[in-house]
Amino acid sequence: MRPFLMFMLLSLAFPVMAQIYKYTDADGNTAYSNQPPDGVAAQAVDLPPLNSVEPQPPSASPSEALSREQPHSAYEVLELTNLPTTEALRANNGTFTVSVMIKPRLQAPHLLRLLLDDQPYGQSSNVPILQLVNIDRGTHSLSAQVIDGENIVQQSPSVTFTVQRVHKP
Repeated sequence: MRPFLMFMLLSLAFPVMAQIYKYTDADGNTAYSNQPPDGVAAQAVDLPPLNSVEPQPPSASPSEALSREQPHSAYEVLELTNLPTTEALRANNGTFTVSVMIKPRLQAPHLLRLLLDDQPYGQSSNVPILQLVNIDRGTHSLSAQVIDGENIVQQSPSVTFTVQRVHKP
């Protein structure tokens, strides 16, 4: 059985090592074949050696390699934008939006969460535009967190701002 198996494997390898011939057919077209045609001048074509790839030893999975190369806290930029810091924010009903600038893009399964006055605020989201509703007038601090489940991956610097609500009689 072993010699038969070896013969089969070798027979599969022979076509790979076959010679290629180039010739011009009766219509004047250039043609290639693995056998020289009868009655036509053909020249052997020298082919470059085949590319081969040596198998590499098994390595870590792509996610493990990514976590080694770029730790989860590797967001280059994480900051709040669209929030005035030198003047009062006028929001009569206390509702406004803030944007989170994050680079590179937020990676799954990470989510964004706001901290208003050092307390989690609202629903976590993967959208970098977040809305605050019915915020009391006065001075507040706000920051954004990147979270993975209950784990805090990274937190933006805190921004202090003042909400001004005008009450109409």
